[in-house]
Amino acid sequence: MKQFSITLLLLLSLVSGWGFFRVEPIVTVEVHEIHVTFTIPEGSHQSMDPELFYLEAEPLEGVTFLPTIYPEATEEFAGEPAFIGTITLIKPFEYTSSHPDEIAASITFGHQFCMDTNACLPPETYELEVMLPAMASAASQSNVLYFMLLALIGGLILNVMPCVLPVLSIKALSLVSHSSSRREMRLSALSYTVGVILSFIILAVVIILLKASGELVGWGFQFQNPPFVIVLTVIIMLFALSLFDVFLIRAPGMNTAVRHGSKGGLSGSFFSGVFAVLLATPCTAPLLGVALGFAFSQPAPVIILLFSSVGLGLALPFLLIGFIPGASRLLPKPGEWMNTFKELMGFLLIFTVAYLLRSLFFLVGGINLIRVIFFLVFVSFAAWLYGRFTRPTVSTRIQWAGTILALIVIVGSALWLLRFEDSGYAAEPHGNMQAQTRWEEFSEATLQRYRDAGEPVFLAFTAEWCLTCKTNETTVLHSASIERFFAENKIHLLIGDYTRRDPLISQWLREYKRAGVPLYLYFSPSSKTPLVLPELLSKEMVLSLPVQL
Repeated sequence: MKQFSITLLLLLSLVSGWGFFRVEPIVTVEVHEIHVTFTIPEGSHQSMDPELFYLEAEPLEGVTFLPTIYPEATEEFAGEPAFIGTITLIKPFEYTSSHPDEIAASITFGHQFCMDTNACLPPETYELEVMLPAMASAASQSNVLYFMLLALIGGLILNVMPCVLPVLSIKALSLVSHSSSRREMRLSALSYTVGVILSFIILAVVIILLKASGELVGWGFQFQNPPFVIVLTVIIMLFALSLFDVFLIRAPGMNTAVRHGSKGGLSGSFFSGVFAVLLATPCTAPLLGVALGFAFSQPAPVIILLFSSVGLGLALPFLLIGFIPGASRLLPKPGEWMNTFKELMGFLLIFTVAYLLRSLFFLVGGINLIRVIFFLVFVSFAAWLYGRFTRPTVSTRIQWAGTILALIVIVGSALWLLRFEDSGYAAEPHGNMQAQTRWEEFSEATLQRYRDAGEPVFLAFTAEWCLTCKTNETTVLHSASIERFFAENKIHLLIGDYTRRDPLISQWLREYKRAGVPLYLYFSPSSKTPLVLPELLSKEMVLSLPVQL
């Protein structure tokens, strides 16, 4: 009976002009990708089931294969997403050692085409050997030195980016308070530098481990993780409350040690460096994106070296102030103004908290965001308890009681409130897509449709947590003159939202040697390759784009 059914199915497919006209998949190898293109016969489709539609590669020494990238399904059959037409699966790979010659790799791929009536042929499996291109070396010494310089300059520029300014302003205030002691200024600058560079090294190690596991990661990837954003929000909130003198960090029973401020000053400088790095990762300064894009494709030692260079660039201004006497003279003298400035910096940190909460809205949704806001209220109350009952004037027993009570409030409210509904992580659409109706959601199929029609396309990869992206959108892309320019020249606008993890966008960033967003591409009808714009845009750049007359 089973044989009869298969025979009948083959006869039906022959009648439909499908079964005996099998189209072999096309396999091509790019610099860091294996492409397998399937042409699905008309009147049939392919399900998204990874057991029936797949592209895998055998482990190979010196090469790391990353997860297969699937295009976006555009159709639905029997209630399940499916593909039609021509579909390409992509298997990205990275070299972990040099290969002066081509290297053979074994791949396996397969499909099971079904007619639109849901009658399906048996699965087809293919095994093939492909040649990966030669790679003379992971990076030459001159290349590494060049990108180290870019990383150093990029880290230096990060100091003036809006995401880093709150912590740096507070650090400058600390240097002013120690300006009377050269030794304290130097130790403070060194402690800050150690905090910055150590944090970048830890971030580099995390990226190396994620790459080894096959994850596609990029600059600012941790801001796609809601727990990380919540923890950072709490830390910044506590930091702001401390600037308003709600509490001072003291260990219970350590009143004598509190009077020795040098240790506290150095630890404060160290953690200022840590906070600066945490806040810097959503920003991509000019030159930094290029340097980190290079770093992400390199072996572990080069990644650590380049990330350390970024850290040195970020800490460089404070090293100069701490060790060059002439630079310290530029700092204002201590005075009552410092208290006012400190409180103003507290409000700047509260603004940072509000911005992080906005990012959470697009990560976890509105209902879950309300839970986080209530949690911050309890955290603030716990900070007040800690500050009220750990003062040097109260007994050690009361200090311990206040500390334990504050911890109970924080842990208890976290267990009560931070239990998100399952739908939370499917959250909200991109904020600018809501406000700007001319922007369409990016998909490779949509882009290719406009390209095939010979129409211009402006593609923006952005994220809600990316302050550089927000600056470009507010000052340039969504300004009246630029919107008018796009409309008059009939330029299609596509937006790729990287607020949450997206393997396809990660691959596009890697292809254009960018470690993270923003990435702006302009596809002109007269050019086969897109024009890559800088991370920081100006209206003049956009208005000078070539348009079809």
